Formats: sequence, structure tokens, C-alpha cells
Amino acid sequence: MARSSPSQALVRPSATSLRHFPAHPKPSPPSLSAVALRRAAAALLLAAAVALPCAVLYRAAVLGAARPVQMMGLDRRPWWERDQPPPPAVVVPEEDGDVDPAAADDLDSDDIKLEQVLQEASMDNNTVILTTLNAAWASSGSVIELFIDSFRRGVRTSPLLRHLVIITFDWKAYKRCMEIHTYCFALVTEDMDFSQEKRFQTAGYLDMMWKRLDFLRLVLEKGYSFVFSDADIMWFRNPFPHFYPDGDFQIACDHYVGNATDLGNIANGGFNYVRSNNQSIEFYKFWYSSRLRYPGHHDQDVFNAIKHDPYITDIGLKIKFLSTTYFGGICEPSRDLNKVCTMHANCCIGLQSKLHDLRIIMEDWGNYMSMPPSLKRFGALAWREKRDYRIINFAKFDAFSNIS
Repeated sequence: MARSSPSQALVRPSATSLRHFPAHPKPSPPSLSAVALRRAAAALLLAAAVALPCAVLYRAAVLGAARPVQMMGLDRRPWWERDQPPPPAVVVPEEDGDVDPAAADDLDSDDIKLEQVLQEASMDNNTVILTTLNAAWASSGSVIELFIDSFRRGVRTSPLLRHLVIITFDWKAYKRCMEIHTYCFALVTEDMDFSQEKRFQTAGYLDMMWKRLDFLRLVLEKGYSFVFSDADIMWFRNPFPHFYPDGDFQIACDHYVGNATDLGNIANGGFNYVRSNNQSIEFYKFWYSSRLRYPGHHDQDVFNAIKHDPYITDIGLKIKFLSTTYFGGICEPSRDLNKVCTMHANCCIGLQSKLHDLRIIMEDWGNYMSMPPSLKRFGALAWREKRDYRIINFAKFDAFSNIS
């Protein structure tokens, strides 16, 4: 047998080579167009493989711009701003001692602050003690220091300071209050300056009295009963045992006729005990609105007029007048130092006159407290005569009830 040549051996099909079966012609080699088509398809697949991740990254970048996510160390500023220094930080200046910060607060914030201070100072039965203060009465050695000192030197009155809230009419008074007391509230008085001394019956005095009255109505609406006391009233004994259990509105007197329900009593608005209920809230609204019926008169004069109004009976308000035996004043002082609870510098006009008489009152009380119990029982000490006060003919004083 003849051997095949080396070239024939190289082209012998292997077991894995394409077999050619009968009736199937041998395939021709691929054309140039098919090769080009395959290469184009490969190029398209490669381009798609590159473009798809880029599209995903681009979409993430666009969404990230709409909803920025803070990442550590990532500067999202435009490239043309990245070389610029950052803007300076906003610096809030310290509070100026002569600027009222309450002017920048909104009313909601003031309401929250009031609710907080009333809640913290209130007794278990939601009762607080309130007084008002402006800069003229807040200076060192002035009325407010005598007022607080009287609590400390009175008989079982020192614990009552825990329930006292001082309402200030100006920023200087508020700062002074925070120095000497725990509970203070700055009452916003836009377009009104109540920091100076307001002489009796002047326009500024009337504005301040009516502002005070409207604030007390707000306290009642918040559900708090209160004892309101002018700061020129010295507290020597706990007054609560001497309040009437059935009185909605109880008020001290410049002149007491001897009967707690007699409308002939001449009331003094500087000291009152008011229970928070529907009757007292409606009465304070009526009292405040009555200022328009009696222009030029302060709240005390207007009360002495409207106490006869049938509307008081219609709303069911029970008024009680407090005896000067326990709640006295320069107009009509308590004659028994063994019973006196408070002493008011009423019938005394002007800050210096009040300070003079209040210091005498405090000296008299100090002398009384230093006496042995045997002498106290006999009432051997009385109030000294005051110098700066006005004489009032109370027989004619009820003319205030007919002001027009």
C-alpha cells in the first residue's frame, strides 16, 4: 500500500472535526460581509456595556442633586465655587442690657413662658400670688425690696414666697426681679413705656392699671386662682385663713363698713383674692370693657361704679369685701397688730412718700415682733402716725359709685 504524503496526513479529519455526511455539501468559507457584520455587533455590545453603567451613575447624580445626602468629606458645591472661602458664620450678638428681648419673641412663646412660671409657682389648688413691678419701684432700696422683706419678717409668711410671681412691665424691672426672686414674668407692653414712675391718675398710670387688669383676666382663663397684691403692701401674716370659702371675688377696702357683702364698702383694687371660674372670668371681661364707659378713671374707681350693675347678679358673681381689721392700710389701718395680715400704703401719693411711710410701718412691725408675748397680748403698740398721706371723707367717697 502506498503511504500518504505528509500534506495529506495534515488534512485528515479528526474525531472532533466537522463530519461531512452524504447529501450535504461542504460549507464554503465565510464571506467578507459576514465578518464585518460580526465585528459591528461586537462593537455595539462593547459600547452598550460601557454606556449602561454611565447612565446609572448619571441618574444617581441627578437624583442626588434633587435630594442631597450629606456625606463626610464630599464637597457638593459647583466647581467654580470650590476655590472660594466659605461664608462667615452668623454671629448672634449678646443681649444688650437696655434692650427688651421679649420684643423679639412671638405671642405663642410668651404664652408658653407664662404657663410654665404659673405652673411652677402654683400651690396644690392652682393658686398663685401675683404682684407687678416697673423700673421705678425696682431699684435698690425701693418698694420691691420692702415687699419681699415683709414676707421674710412676717408670721409664717416666708413660705408664701415660693408661690409669688412678679410680673414686670419693662426689661430693667425684669432683670432686677431675676436678681432677687425666683419667679418672674416679663409682660410685653408694645408702644408703651411703663419703666418710669406713674403718678396717680396720670395717663400712664391709667394705661398701666388697665394693662394689669387684662393680664389678670388671662391668668384666670388659664385656670389659676390668685391673690393679687400691690408691691406697696406689706405682708405680716398668712391671709388665706381669712378669705371667705364662698366668695368668687374678694377685695380689700379703703373703708370697710362692717359687712362683707355690703356694696357700700369702698373697695381698693390693690389687694384681692379671685377664684378661677366662669363667673370671675366673665366679670373681668365686663370690668375691663367698662373702662370705655368711664374714660379717665382707673380700675378701682370703675369697680366701685359697676359693683351695683345688675349684670353682676346675672352672671352669679359672689363679691366679698375684706375687713380692714386684717387687711388694713394708711387710709384705714388695722388697730390690732395681733390680727393684721397686710398693711397697704394707700392714701399716699408718690414714690418717696410711699417709701417714707412703708419704712415706718416696717419699723413698727419690727418693734412689735421684738416685744415679749405678754405685752403683745395687751396690744401695747400701735402704728405710728404717718406723714405723707391724704385725708379722705369716706362719708362722701361713695360718689365714685355714680361716676359718669
